[in-house]
Amino acid sequence: MSEMITADLVDLELDRSAATKETAAKETAATAETEEGAATEEGAATNEAGAANEAGAVKEAAVRSLAERMVALGRVTDLDGFLADVAAREAQMPTGLDGGIGIPHCRSAHVTEPTLAFGRSARGIDFGAPDGPADLIFLIAAPAGADDAHLTILSSLARQLMDGEFTGALRSASTAAEAAALIRGEERPAEAPVAEQEAEDCGPGAAEPFRIVAVTSCPTGIAHTYMAAESLENAARDAGVELTVETQGSAGFTRLDPAVIAAADAVIFAHDVPVRDKPRFAGRPTVDVGVKAGINRPTELIAEAREKAARGETTAPAGPTPVEGAGDEGDGYGTKLRKWLMSGVSYMVPFVAAGGLLIALGFAIGGWKIDKAPSVAEHFIWTDHTSWAALLFQIGGLAFAFLVPVLAGYIAYGMADRPGLVPGFVGGSVAVTINAGFLGGLAAGLLAGAVVMGIQRVRIPAVLRGIMPVVVIPLISSAVVGFLMFLVVGKPIASLQSALTDWLEGLSGANAIILGVILGLMMCFDLGGPLNKVAYAFAIGGLTHPTDGSLKVMAATMAAGMVPPLAMALATTVRGRLFTRTERENGKAAWFLGASFITEGAIPFAAADPLRVIPASMAGGAVTGALSMAFGCTLRAPHGGVFVVPLIGQPLLYPLAIAAGVGVSTLVVVLLKSARKTPTPGADEAVAADAPVAEVAENKRASAAV
Repeated sequence: MSEMITADLVDLELDRSAATKETAAKETAATAETEEGAATEEGAATNEAGAANEAGAVKEAAVRSLAERMVALGRVTDLDGFLADVAAREAQMPTGLDGGIGIPHCRSAHVTEPTLAFGRSARGIDFGAPDGPADLIFLIAAPAGADDAHLTILSSLARQLMDGEFTGALRSASTAAEAAALIRGEERPAEAPVAEQEAEDCGPGAAEPFRIVAVTSCPTGIAHTYMAAESLENAARDAGVELTVETQGSAGFTRLDPAVIAAADAVIFAHDVPVRDKPRFAGRPTVDVGVKAGINRPTELIAEAREKAARGETTAPAGPTPVEGAGDEGDGYGTKLRKWLMSGVSYMVPFVAAGGLLIALGFAIGGWKIDKAPSVAEHFIWTDHTSWAALLFQIGGLAFAFLVPVLAGYIAYGMADRPGLVPGFVGGSVAVTINAGFLGGLAAGLLAGAVVMGIQRVRIPAVLRGIMPVVVIPLISSAVVGFLMFLVVGKPIASLQSALTDWLEGLSGANAIILGVILGLMMCFDLGGPLNKVAYAFAIGGLTHPTDGSLKVMAATMAAGMVPPLAMALATTVRGRLFTRTERENGKAAWFLGASFITEGAIPFAAADPLRVIPASMAGGAVTGALSMAFGCTLRAPHGGVFVVPLIGQPLLYPLAIAAGVGVSTLVVVLLKSARKTPTPGADEAVAADAPVAEVAENKRASAAV
């Protein structure tokens, strides 16, 4: 930390340095009392306000005094701009900590290099800590986009502040040079020997330790994140608990080993920003608090985690969210590519659903010529239903226009995190401009992510590191991706997209039916998984430039996706004895899920019996896809299930195609389940709980016969 703090950045008499500014603040407050405090009640209120203002002025004066030292060394270029950034960070959450510590800090464009200034106050300065004023004040200044090495050093300091011997040594330091040396780590307080105790704890016959995994994070990701981690680790050590922390700070983070998470007895989240990849921790007792609770109440949090574990409280398992965890270390290239593409598709779907349904409602209310209506910003009649239809259609069109840029942007995000967003969106917008469509969005997202990842691997001079994330990477990557999309790969992809559109438009007879079968099989193979999403993305990609062929594809895709949950619901109704009680309860919900085009409603059945449920679902999906294409059904809405049937071409034949597929899937799954040699575990018992004795006996005889 030698480059971050020197004796010139240390003020052991901060009270004296800020005295002039504090006096000015008092005079201002006294003037306000004289002018405003005529009445007794008003005067009392003014006195309170004056006291608060005075305390704030003292804090501001202290921070300004330390910041001026940074300006004098050329570490800060604009004093007032930097102080405004510090104040904005302070407004988010007080930076005072228990133990007499204040850590005002921020990331600012006015900082040239990461810098730390230290001040000591004999009277104490209020930074909002629960236990009162702070006598040790650390002003941390980081450039916007500070490099990882410096942020790691800052995090190391944050952890040291949780060490009582370290802070005690700072309080007793007699010179600025001595204090700076302590902070740089050149003189560290001696640590009490713990090896003997640890050996005793880990000796033969020692009880299995209680294991906790924790995640800490704060808005800035510089100080509180690491102080909470250190505080939790110290408290866990004192309680004999084995605790492992994942710090999600500005320098990025390294995910905990899945084996460590799997072995954990409880989880603690101490955070003020969303926890990344949170589903990893699902299914365990969880304590979820703000980051300052992790700093100030670590012992209580650990005790609460142990109590929840003793009571058996757990959080519900959840599926992984898009982007988070995309491309984990150890994944093959194919797996990483799938995750990157799925991250883009997952973020695109809400735009498709909202925009597509609004467009469909516009057509339903205003007729098929509503797309020719003038802009509602220029022509809108409140009592005319056509104007309302045009409003819905035009809002939906704007939402739908984000489809390709969002797809490209979040594919790049999945590859390169936030730096990939700008070139991804730019590349996606270029794809729209040159009519490269959905395929162009895929290519733009992959190109943007690859370009950013390439730039991040280049060794950069230290002087440029602060502006890399906000200027250099967006500038270079956007220019490169734009060049490639406009002049290199964009035109061939646009030609391919045009050929695909022409092919869909010309589909008829056997070719259309074969495509319907393929889409049906893909939609039902993994029930909402990657293959399902590929088929769905192919269908909605055609809606960006709708033709009769692309509308048929959309109709077949949605129809096939409705089959698995509806078939499982019907099967549990007509042959309940073949399913467990839990599956029969899931079957009731599957009616609504299937009718709403939520293919995932069949997942519980597939998870319990994949070798029978998945083939049955695929058979029904293929039948429905083929019939939908054969009937010439069309669909302008990308989602909605039975609720958008009025918007479907051939609305009477469309439900028939779905019903046929549901019937086939139901028949196949019943036959496959009836043909197995062993009865469904728990099925007979579940039926026995609800059925008359005679019926139970009949069911048992049937099971025995099978």
